Amino acid sequence: MKKIAFLILLSPCALAQLTQNWMIGPFKKVDGLNPILTANTTTTFECPVRGETVKWEEKDVFNPAVVVRHNKIYMIYRAEDKVGKYAGTSRLGLAVSSDGLHFKRMPQPVFYPDNDFMKKYEWEGGCEDPRVVETEDSRYLMTYTSYDGDKARLCVASSADLLHWQKHGLAFANFIKSKRDFWSKSGSIVCRKVGNRMIATKINGQYWMYWGDQAQLYAATSDDLINWYPVVKAYDAAYQPANVSDVGCMPVASVRTGKHDSRLLESGPPALLTKKGILLLYNGMNYNSTGDANLPEGTYAAGQFLFEADNPLQLKDRSANYFIKPDKPYEINGQVNQVCFVEGLASLRGKWFLYYGTADSKIAVAVANQK
Repeated sequence: MKKIAFLILLSPCALAQLTQNWMIGPFKKVDGLNPILTANTTTTFECPVRGETVKWEEKDVFNPAVVVRHNKIYMIYRAEDKVGKYAGTSRLGLAVSSDGLHFKRMPQPVFYPDNDFMKKYEWEGGCEDPRVVETEDSRYLMTYTSYDGDKARLCVASSADLLHWQKHGLAFANFIKSKRDFWSKSGSIVCRKVGNRMIATKINGQYWMYWGDQAQLYAATSDDLINWYPVVKAYDAAYQPANVSDVGCMPVASVRTGKHDSRLLESGPPALLTKKGILLLYNGMNYNSTGDANLPEGTYAAGQFLFEADNPLQLKDRSANYFIKPDKPYEINGQVNQVCFVEGLASLRGKWFLYYGTADSKIAVAVANQK
């Protein structure tokens, strides 16, 4: 077993984080152990769509969701093969850990494109970037992105055991019936922490979700966690929008000049309702000419948002800067260079475990004490 060392020196952004006491952290990358999950060339899967055996996680593994179940951390992660016109179809694998650091993965994916009603949305790009929350009745609700080669679309699935999943279709299916189909992804549902469980919770009688991967971040509401409706501004219902920016979606946050999030915003792990507000960890992309000149072009680094607890549309505060950025070789070089993409957050034994994709190629973890 590798010797584990935690980085003890705080970076300037971590020190700045301490001045905003609503934030969680500072997070420390686990030196000597990261990356904790890498591609595997030995595992195979009989793809029902392709009709042949594929090495389903031989290219890259990244962008994981996590939940705590039976006092263990269950990780659902994105994995790519090397087959097809997109040089890799994405499927979702499952790995389990007792300590949050060492994971044992299942030999086959638990979620994937199939010959079902979702095939037209999921093939052959695949199923990407999951986020998972628990429901009041101890089921699991997952948002994920389907990709057909043309559009990314936010989708919903549910499970009782994290192994067997029911697909429910497009998250915004009812909304887009009267509007043109549009690009959507990255759904972070608002939840509350009950022990180590992250349970989807209603605010003002509705479930809420932050979503999007553009210059603005958006919100959506639902009565049942299955059918979602973007919060929109008033507009002419007869108008047929060309993309999400024209649908009339109401932005809840925007990019900033001079910062790491100057190009786009993308929600991270499920948002967390706290005493101080709704905490959302998010990913920001840097546009060097208008953003942080000290970060390479296209860098993905993460920040934190705080929204009003009783008004999820109202941004209350945001981190002055990023709290995690690429600075390790496996974060700097990979399928997409310069990426730390946070997507899974778990609470276990008094610590926060933050899981993130590195350079769209591997999975790493950072740990923080809970306040």
